[in-house]
Amino acid sequence: MESFFSPSNAAVYDDDSQTTTTSSSLQSWISWFCSLTGHEYYAEVPDDFIEDDFNLTGLSALVPYYNEALEMILDVEPEEISDEDERAEEQAEENQEEEEDDGFWKENTPAVSRRRDRVHPSVVEPYAAMLYGLIHQRYLLTRNGLRLMAERYAAEQFGFCPRVYCGRCPVIPCGRYDEAGREGVRLYCPRCMDLYNPPSSIFQNVDGAHFGTTYAHLLFQSFYELVPAPRAHIYQPRIFGFRVNERSRVGPRMQWLRMRPPEYLADADDDEDDDDHLEVEDDDDGTEQAIMTHDAPSQAVEQHRQQPRDDDRLTRLTHQIEGWRMRDSGLNSFFRRWI
Repeated sequence: MESFFSPSNAAVYDDDSQTTTTSSSLQSWISWFCSLTGHEYYAEVPDDFIEDDFNLTGLSALVPYYNEALEMILDVEPEEISDEDERAEEQAEENQEEEEDDGFWKENTPAVSRRRDRVHPSVVEPYAAMLYGLIHQRYLLTRNGLRLMAERYAAEQFGFCPRVYCGRCPVIPCGRYDEAGREGVRLYCPRCMDLYNPPSSIFQNVDGAHFGTTYAHLLFQSFYELVPAPRAHIYQPRIFGFRVNERSRVGPRMQWLRMRPPEYLADADDDEDDDDHLEVEDDDDGTEQAIMTHDAPSQAVEQHRQQPRDDDRLTRLTHQIEGWRMRDSGLNSFFRRWI
């Protein structure tokens, strides 16, 4: 939590708050927070959602200065205590001190004032951002939140996947943890189904818990028409035009994770020259099987679907002969001792 709510970040919030309050006093705290540099991924949560206590269940135990932070988010000015209330509290304290002793021992407890000490806004500001982020995580799971993020995803407002073979597929922000302060925000690509770091360092202070681990996948389950069709192209490392063997130390690993069934693959682009894609062939029994072309990483797939090769059989036979030789040598040495 220190990396996301450090005093330096609080100072930045404080400076921006002073400039924004002087420039436009009508702007709400939520609009100001979402307009900060590096907060472009956030969505503005409606006040009706925040004012509902059911939506904030359990957050008071996670966020320090919860009441002050909630008042700052909702632009609620702190209540000012009038002079009459102060006099009434002072009079109550004096009456408690002048109370007659009834002969029993009493613990000398200090009088608790009903007046709440005011906290400086610079202290509350980081916790207000933390509270808004956790509320933001819950709002994205609602119907309106999913629709809003689906529209932004369709408008390509979050950028594109840096993987070449994804073909500039739009990405969506998400987190790897639901607990605040553990890790920054990540970008999820629905085509290759992998996570990437944001392209700029201005997003490094955005907590991934403000988006959570659920909404990105729930969004594509709800709006399945937004799911892009996977592509069959898989990068194949080469040296002087020859493919690097999978068994090499520098060879490709785990490429089968990016393989998809042929019926879900999109058509290859006309400008693609690679042969690293899947093909479909018909067997004798009429069923379709997906096999790899000659340039694709096919050893793991072919060994599972085809019969063992001749060299594998020869290797096994060699091991068996060596085992027989070892047994024969052991028996010969045993009989030589008794002859």
